[in-house]
Amino acid sequence: MPAKKDSSASPAMSVILTTPDNYQTIKKTLSHLKKQSVRETLEIVIVAPSRAALGLDTDSLSVFYGYQIVEYGTIASIGRANAAGIRAASAEVVVLAEDHCFPENDWAERLITAHQGDWVAVGPAVKNANPRSVVSWADLFIGYGPWLLPMESREMDFLPGHNSSYKRETLLAYGNELEPMMESETVLHWDLRGKGEKLFLDASAIVSHTNFSLWSSWLSVQFYNGRVFAGARVREMSFLKKMVFTFGSPLIPLVRLARIAAPIRSASLIFRFLQSLPTIFLGLSLDALGQMIGYAFGSGNSVEKTAKYEFHRIMHITLEDRKEVFG
Repeated sequence: MPAKKDSSASPAMSVILTTPDNYQTIKKTLSHLKKQSVRETLEIVIVAPSRAALGLDTDSLSVFYGYQIVEYGTIASIGRANAAGIRAASAEVVVLAEDHCFPENDWAERLITAHQGDWVAVGPAVKNANPRSVVSWADLFIGYGPWLLPMESREMDFLPGHNSSYKRETLLAYGNELEPMMESETVLHWDLRGKGEKLFLDASAIVSHTNFSLWSSWLSVQFYNGRVFAGARVREMSFLKKMVFTFGSPLIPLVRLARIAAPIRSASLIFRFLQSLPTIFLGLSLDALGQMIGYAFGSGNSVEKTAKYEFHRIMHITLEDRKEVFG
């Protein structure tokens, strides 16, 4: 049952926040949401295994328009859990949030304002929450390279996964296909663009993303992410196209490296890019291997494998980063 302040009005935006276990996992993200300039217009939709396991401090959510708890059971896929939150949301605009990505205080206000335009999706600009290591920078460039600050607001072909906002009706129109589409949002964005829809990156809506900084975690997740992405794409491919993409996978590191480098303009980002270039190429090579297997054999159990890395980012960063980011 949703808790609401005013049943005569609707929230301006619903924030979808998934936890695989309890309130403590999402506590820091919620602390940033409480500082939003338009917090009283936000609905918080928490997707969790159960209300009992969540152990929610409901008093802490009194500053918002309202909240919902979606009891999902065991969470083995971040995409499917987010889809459940989207279906339950009340607002016309929904935005995805993560336990390791922290919005600035006017983030929600900027996204809500941008959605007054005819964009079906609006994404934020991204900066590094744990910038001390080369692994963190490599992870950031690979995952969020096109949207790094400094940059200008503009229309784009795809937006930051797990952190962008959408017109809810646009997502619900996918019906039963929403869950697989949410597994790899880049595929979703390309599909929207193919339908003539418009996507926008608002550089004034800013989030700080915590990136993998432990080598063991980062190397594994590059492979699994690549297989998830290819598995999401391959569902609609002909056999011939599957073969073309499978055997063309060794070219992916070069293609993606060029795409990552293209938008970099600031001297500080150029320095970070060059500093982390060998690490970036290693990560892209593992991603390409994952894509090759994904195009040939599908996603397999990579969705479940990836989900284990999507949560509790504190376990996948250095001790120094833990102290700095999570306290």
